[in-house]
Amino acid sequence: MSEAGRGLRLRVRLLFSGRVQGVWFRGSMQQQAETLGLGGWVRNLRDGRVEALIVGPAKEVEALVEWAGVGPSGARVDRVERFDETGAAADGEAPAGFEIVR
Repeated sequence: MSEAGRGLRLRVRLLFSGRVQGVWFRGSMQQQAETLGLGGWVRNLRDGRVEALIVGPAKEVEALVEWAGVGPSGARVDRVERFDETGAAADGEAPAGFEIVR
């Protein structure tokens, strides 16, 4: 992999629909993110969806996005909406660690 490829960082916002609340989705996503060394957060939305922001090296971000498309056992992810943040949004302050936002 080229030097530029190793340094590529992504900032991705995701919205998950399906059976994603009450099935330990946020907690297991936090564990996966921490294992991969990623920053960001995950939270429940009032409409039953889950929203996440993931920041870090491209390879690890993509690994978490792939995992989250299935989620933990007990979850049923019907839809994932992905928003790649670019420009000023992507260059914004990177969260330290990965938190569950309440």
